Amino acid sequence: MSNPILQMHGICKSYGPGIIAADGVNFSVNSGEIHALAGENGAGKTTLMKILFGMEKPQKGEIFIRGQLATITDANKAMQFGIGMVHQHFMLIDELTVAENVVIGIEPKKHGLFDREAASQLVKEMAEKYNMPVNPEALIRDLNVANKQKVEILKVLARNADIIILDEPTAVLTPQETKRFFEQLSALKKSGRTIIVITHKLPEITAICDRITILRKGRNVGTYDVGSITETEISRLMIGSNPLPDIIPTFGNPGKILLSVRNLSYQGNHGKPALQNVSFDLHAGELLGVIGVEGNGQRELVDILAGRQIGYEGCVLLDDVQLKGKSIKQIRDLGLAFIPEDRMTDGVNLSGSIMENVTSAIQEDYEYQLGPFQNQKKLNDFAHHINDVFEVKYNSLSEEIRFLSGGNMQKVVCAREITACHTVLIANQPTRGVDVGSVRTIHDRIDALRQNGKAILLISSDLSEIRSLCKRAIVLHQGSIVARIEDLSVCSEEELGLYMLGIKCDNDTFGRDAA
Repeated sequence: MSNPILQMHGICKSYGPGIIAADGVNFSVNSGEIHALAGENGAGKTTLMKILFGMEKPQKGEIFIRGQLATITDANKAMQFGIGMVHQHFMLIDELTVAENVVIGIEPKKHGLFDREAASQLVKEMAEKYNMPVNPEALIRDLNVANKQKVEILKVLARNADIIILDEPTAVLTPQETKRFFEQLSALKKSGRTIIVITHKLPEITAICDRITILRKGRNVGTYDVGSITETEISRLMIGSNPLPDIIPTFGNPGKILLSVRNLSYQGNHGKPALQNVSFDLHAGELLGVIGVEGNGQRELVDILAGRQIGYEGCVLLDDVQLKGKSIKQIRDLGLAFIPEDRMTDGVNLSGSIMENVTSAIQEDYEYQLGPFQNQKKLNDFAHHINDVFEVKYNSLSEEIRFLSGGNMQKVVCAREITACHTVLIANQPTRGVDVGSVRTIHDRIDALRQNGKAILLISSDLSEIRSLCKRAIVLHQGSIVARIEDLSVCSEEELGLYMLGIKCDNDTFGRDAA
């Protein structure tokens, strides 16, 4: 018999005419289960959870917690009802310790002052109880991603949350870290916690979740026992049609070198080297993968290549042109395009329209000028065309882009940059937080770019994405290349994970020879 701890009835939320995020959604979660919430981008998953956590207010609907009507006006009120949320982008303060981050807002006091020792002891006891080992005195800036995630969950547990929302929790974890994380979720479940997981990774749903609720176009299309539904059926329910077969790329002989990086080094924050003597070549018609746990030099590498970071040592050549000293615009004029990791901060102008965002890379091109003015008809036709090609769901090109779902916003960024690429595309996490149907659209366009003779550097924490698109890859750990994989088909995800964690490198007695 079901034992619902949470019930949401008739939830409605719109952001204006035609922008409906939740259309009478009913959602119920049983006590002590791990419940997946899945759906295409724009289906309403994140909006529904933001309403539950008090970050958004519905126009209609009711929420019941443990059978009692709950009015949740903000995050503090949600926490009073025992609801906690771990966001995809961590909300930690780098300069503070683990213990200080965990107890922010609920600090233990001694003689009216912050009791650092009590805070540290609290975190130590919680870490042991929930099998989440982490040093209470460590600074957040010195932790890897997996440990930062532990801190976020401990923050939630310290506030006595028994309903925990996790948004894309394994997006940046290695296979080994994901396995340990699943063990920690199982321990939380055994302790009586109820867990809601927003995820696009279908294998993880079947591996860890008890039930799944699928949303499509702001409506609940069904709740299922995970053991009674296949991944193919989940995909079909999410997108409303049968999923397309996976891409099977064909790798021809690579062409000329379009991007050459030699002895690239960069001193990062706090005096630590972010990159150390990184060298590689990227050829025309090639997709080269860059693999690594987040925070091991990927961000600094792509920022240097895109002209967003100066003060580095070494040499970067784009089609035989030295990039050092060149501006972002000069580098883009040489044919480099860039899909940034953070679409909200670096990828779009949130106050601008969809039209302005999707055409920003070509507005100054001669063919889109009409005398001293822009040719609005040609720009409009261009925007409609590439939005259709990338299957962006929108109501009007004049709509502000901030009203799009995160996944549709990501498709706008990918559409703009892939279309603008004339030589090299730097794609940093191009499908993070994107649903299965949209992933396929973006992958198709990226691979078509490769087949057209362009070169793509793909930085992704999703190993299945790297393996499905790339033949070769380099692995970064602590700013150095620890492995060069010449044929990903003969290297397992588990082995890649060992390289990512620094347990294995290609020049030790257990490593592989670099080709």
